[in-house]
Amino acid sequence: MNARTLLLPLTTAAMLTACGSTTPHYDARFGQAVRDARLQMTINPDAGKTQGVGPDAAIGMDGRSTQHAMDRYEQSYKSPPRAVNVINIGGSLSSGSDGGEGGGAP
Repeated sequence: MNARTLLLPLTTAAMLTACGSTTPHYDARFGQAVRDARLQMTINPDAGKTQGVGPDAAIGMDGRSTQHAMDRYEQSYKSPPRAVNVINIGGSLSSGSDGGEGGGAP
């Protein structure tokens, strides 16, 4: 019985050492590859931090220029620019009601 009481704490200690972390240097850099990839995909990591650039670009514009820019922006939705006619090669310029390819006599 004496050997058994000595063997139980030793086996318990040996089993508990297996639960310890053996990779502390890997855990310290966990997720670093994702952070590096995100930084490599970012064109300008300091975007938005400079006053007058990006979302803060309106700072420094005078009121007249800002009003004109806003009016042009709103008018672009009220009356959009006309569509450019595309030349249809091989087709006719008239819109016939027969639905054919056009160009010929009826």
